[in-house]
Amino acid sequence: MHLRCRSRVLGLEAPVVMGVLNVTPDSFSDGGRYQGPDAALAAARAMVAAGARLIDVGGESTRPGASVPPLAEELARIVPVVRAIAAELDVIVSVDTSRPAVMEAAVAEGASFINDVRGFSEPGALLLAARLGVGVCVMHMQGVPATMQNAPAYGDVVGEVRDWLVARIGACRAAGIAADSIAVDPGFGFGKTTGHNLALLAQLESFTGLGAPLLVGLSRKSLAGALTGRPVNARLAGSVALAALAAERGALIVRAHDVAETVDAVTIGAALRRASQGERG
Repeated sequence: MHLRCRSRVLGLEAPVVMGVLNVTPDSFSDGGRYQGPDAALAAARAMVAAGARLIDVGGESTRPGASVPPLAEELARIVPVVRAIAAELDVIVSVDTSRPAVMEAAVAEGASFINDVRGFSEPGALLLAARLGVGVCVMHMQGVPATMQNAPAYGDVVGEVRDWLVARIGACRAAGIAADSIAVDPGFGFGKTTGHNLALLAQLESFTGLGAPLLVGLSRKSLAGALTGRPVNARLAGSVALAALAAERGALIVRAHDVAETVDAVTIGAALRRASQGERG
């Protein structure tokens, strides 16, 4: 399997790691650490050296309860950082945004992948992504960041998320996005309780047959905190354990803050998956 991102093709014969680079003052884990192009570029260099194949630049915090920044502020945070990374590093630059104006500006500076937590639901977003020829990731979220954790409810979380992703793949294709440019994300922590997140992880294999690479983001999230009792800044062990489990269950892109450790974790998870498949064969 592979993922086409404009002129670049990301091979996915084995899982890869996407480094998280939040250039926001208020993200739940690393808010305020990488404000400004110089600090962000230094962080991106370290992630690439540690094995990241994509760098995901975000200018809007989507933690529970977060508010949406003004468009001008999101552009000011993201565009100089994308420009700096794309000019220096041989890596796919992803932008974590839902706004078409930010997508277009970032791609003009060298981004080739759009990671949208709102599943390209903003008017014009899908058609723009198709015109730009970028790789896309559609993520499931129940509600919006400001209220998504108030009372998330599902009858069958795995089935409902899977059906939603299937529908969004169809919408992407109808808009003109190439099949090999689409990835999907079940949206751990986005409008889900601990029980919902555990069900999704336990049945992650359900999402590997959709014809699109599976991207997951579990790094430092509430699931690790709920299971271990650890605060955000002490969830490294829990995060890498979850990354290994996700890779063993078929995730091909693992989004992470701690790149080097996660590269090792997904390598182990993928090896176990190959061994298991060999035994079944």
